[in-house]
Amino acid sequence: MVEELKGEYILDISQLRKDMIELAGGKGANLGELVSFDIRVPPGFVITSKAYSYFIKYNGLDDKIRSLLNSNEDSLQISNKIKELILSHPLPKDLEDSILSSYDNLTKKIGKEVLVAVRSSATAEDIENASFAGQQDTYLNVSKSELISKVKEVWASLFNDRAIEYRKSKGIDSATVEMAVVVQKMVNSRSAGVMFTLHPATGDRNYIVIEASWGLGETVVGGRVTPDEIVIEKSSLKITEKRVSHKVLKIVYNQSKKENEEIDLTNSQEAEQISISDEEAIELAKLALKIEEHYKRPMDIEWAIDADLKFPDNVFIVQARPETYWSFKNKEVKTEKKGISEERKVLVRGLSASPGIASGVARVILDVKDSNNFKKGDILITRMTDPDWVPVMKIASAIVTDEGGITSHAAIVSRELGIPAIVGTKEGTKVIKDGEEITVDATRGIVYEGKIVEEAVEQPKQAVGGQVQGLSRDVLLSLYPVTATKIYMNLGQPDIIDKYLDLPFDGIGLMRIEFIVSEWIKYHPLYLIKIGKPEEFVNKLAEGISKVATAIYPRPVVVRFSDFKTNEYKRLIGGEEFEPEERNPMIGWRGVSRYISSQYEPAFRLEVKAIMKVREEMGLKNVWVMFPFVRTEWELKKAIKIMEDEGLERVHDFKVWIMAEVPSVITLADRFAKLIDGFSIGSNDLAQLTLGVDRDSELLGRMGYYDERDPAVLRSMKKLIRTAHKYGATVSICGQAPSVYPEVAEFLVREGIDSMSVNPDVVISTRRSVASIEQKIMLQKLRK
Repeated sequence: MVEELKGEYILDISQLRKDMIELAGGKGANLGELVSFDIRVPPGFVITSKAYSYFIKYNGLDDKIRSLLNSNEDSLQISNKIKELILSHPLPKDLEDSILSSYDNLTKKIGKEVLVAVRSSATAEDIENASFAGQQDTYLNVSKSELISKVKEVWASLFNDRAIEYRKSKGIDSATVEMAVVVQKMVNSRSAGVMFTLHPATGDRNYIVIEASWGLGETVVGGRVTPDEIVIEKSSLKITEKRVSHKVLKIVYNQSKKENEEIDLTNSQEAEQISISDEEAIELAKLALKIEEHYKRPMDIEWAIDADLKFPDNVFIVQARPETYWSFKNKEVKTEKKGISEERKVLVRGLSASPGIASGVARVILDVKDSNNFKKGDILITRMTDPDWVPVMKIASAIVTDEGGITSHAAIVSRELGIPAIVGTKEGTKVIKDGEEITVDATRGIVYEGKIVEEAVEQPKQAVGGQVQGLSRDVLLSLYPVTATKIYMNLGQPDIIDKYLDLPFDGIGLMRIEFIVSEWIKYHPLYLIKIGKPEEFVNKLAEGISKVATAIYPRPVVVRFSDFKTNEYKRLIGGEEFEPEERNPMIGWRGVSRYISSQYEPAFRLEVKAIMKVREEMGLKNVWVMFPFVRTEWELKKAIKIMEDEGLERVHDFKVWIMAEVPSVITLADRFAKLIDGFSIGSNDLAQLTLGVDRDSELLGRMGYYDERDPAVLRSMKKLIRTAHKYGATVSICGQAPSVYPEVAEFLVREGIDSMSVNPDVVISTRRSVASIEQKIMLQKLRK
C-alpha cells in the first residue's frame, strides 16, 4: 500500500515539471523543472496536494474549515481555530508510513541519515500577480522524528492569518487552495551565494558573475557581508576577474543547539580566504549557462556548496529566477572601451534606496556648510541628509550615505528627484576618497571604484517634463487608463513641478512645505517674528505653494503643515534660540503638538496666513491642508480652532485632512472623522509606531522587522478605511507602501481606499496597476 500511495501522494522531485503546480505547488514544480534538464538541486521528494486533501477528508475537516472561513470572526481567530484542527488530527497511517518510507529512501540515496528542509509549496503560489512570499511556513534542519509534525505544521500554515488576508486581497477562495510540501536534504553549506548570467553592474551578457561567502547564503542575499566575486567569460568559461573580500561573519547550523548561529570571522583566516575554488566556480558557470539556455533569458540564481559531499556532487542550485533589472532595460548601457573587468573593485555596499546607475567624481562632505564647491554631476558622499542638503542633492548625479534605511530622508528625496541613491553603507565617508571617480550601482546597492558606465547614457524618452512630439498634453494624458481610485502625486519642491506636468496624476496628495522653509525661507519663523519680518515667511511660503497650485489648477493640492523635528528646526537660521534638545525627536515635539504650544503657536499662525493668502488673495481655491502627526482628538480641535481664528474654515471647496500615522488615530477614527474631511495614511510612521521599530534602523530592516505589509499594519489600514467611510470621510495614502509593494496597493484598492499619493517616478506604473486591479475586481464580481 505504501508504494501505491507514493505514486499518487508522494513524488520524487525528478518526476516533477513546471506545469505541475496544481499537484506539487509552485516551489516543487519549479525545482522539478530544473532537474528535468540535469541541474543539480538538493535531492528530495514532494508530498503532493492530493496527500493534503486525503488528510483533510480522512479527518472530516472540509466543512469545518469552510464554515470557519465564512464566519464573521477576524482572520487571526479563524487562523488559530483552523490550525488547531489540522495540528490535532492524525495522518492516515498509510500516508504517514509512505512519508517516512520516502525519507528512508532519501537517506539511502545519500548514504546516511540527514536533516531535511520541509518547505511549503502552495498551489496558489506561482499564479500571475501573486507571489505569496513568506505567507506560509518552512522548517529547516528537521530530523526524521520531527518530520510528520513539521509536515502538519506546514499544512496548517496554509491558514496563517496573513495568508488568509492576502488571498482575500487577490480574490482567491482559501477553501479551495491546497498545500504540497517539499522535503529536501538540507545543504550543509560550506559556501553559498548568488550568481547572474550577465554583469549586474553593466548589463553585459558576455559574463557570469558569482558572489560567494562562507556558510549559509543569507549573508550574501541579505547584504550582511561583502562577498568574494568571480567573473567568468561565457564564451571560454575562463575566469577573467577574481576578488577576495574581508568577510566579517558566517552563519552555520549548530548541531548541538539545533539552530543557526553567527560566527564572527573578523580575526579568522577565513575572513581573507576565498570562499569558492576555481573548479567550483566554473562548475557553477556551466550550470548557469544551462539554466539561461533553458529559460531563454538572463537569470538570477542562488547556489550552495555542500560540505558533506565531494566535487562536483557538492555543487547545488537552490533557486533560479529571471533577472529583472537589465532584462527590462530598453537600451543596453555601454561600457568604456578599455573594459571594466581589469580594475573594477567594490568600495562599499548598502541598501538600494533609489534605483539607477551613475558614474562621477565623489565628493565626501560631512557638513552641508562645506558644500560650496560641489558641482553638478558630482556624487554626494555623506553621513546622512536632512532638508538642508536638498540644494546639493538636486544637482548630484548620485547619493551615498553612511546611515539610514529605505524610508530615510535621503531615500525619499532621492526617489522624488529620480537620483540613484544607496543608504546605510556604514563607512562610505571613510572608504571613498574625495575626488576619486566612482560608479554607484543603486539598483544592487554597490559602489565601485572607477568609471564603469558612461555618464551620459541616452535613456528612452518618456512623457515626463515635455510633450511627446505631435501629441498635445490633453491627448497624451488621455492615453493613460482611467481609475476610480484617484492617483495623486507627492511633491516637496515647487520648482520641479514643471518637470512632472505631463504625468497622469489627479492632484498633489502630499505637498511638503519643509523644502520651501529650508531652501527658500531659511530662517526659523519665530526668529523672523522676533526681528519684525513675519511677512517674509508668509510671502515666500505662499509663493512656493502657489507655484504648484497654479501649475496644476484646478486639480487639488493638499498642503501638509510643517512637520520638522526639533533638530531640523534648530538648523534653520536663528533656530538655536527657540528649539530644545530632544533625545528622540522622531516622537517628540512635532506636528500638531507644536502648533498648539504657546511657544510655537505664533509661527503656526504664519503658516495659516500663507494658506489664506494663496486661497483668498491669489484665488487658488484648489489648495487644501493636512495636519501631520496627529495624536489626540483634543489637540486637533485646538489646532483647528487656531486655523479658524485666522479665517480658514472647512467649506465645500476647502478640505481639511489629517495624517494617519499614529495608531491612536486608527483607534479613534470614528471621532476624528467627525472633525475633518479626510485621512492620509503615512505608512512609514504607522509601521514604525505600530511595530515599535525604528524605520531608519538598517539592522532591524535587514532582519525583517520593519515591514509595512505586516498584518497589524494592514489591519489598521483596513479598519481606518471602513470607519472613515462610515462617517463620510475619505482615505488616501502618501507613504511608500503601495509604491514598493504591489500587494499592498491591491489590498488597499480592494478595501476601497479613495486615493493613493505616490512619488513621481511611480505615478504611471501605479495608475496602470490600479486600473488592472479595478478591472480584475469588476470581472470577478461579474463572474459571480
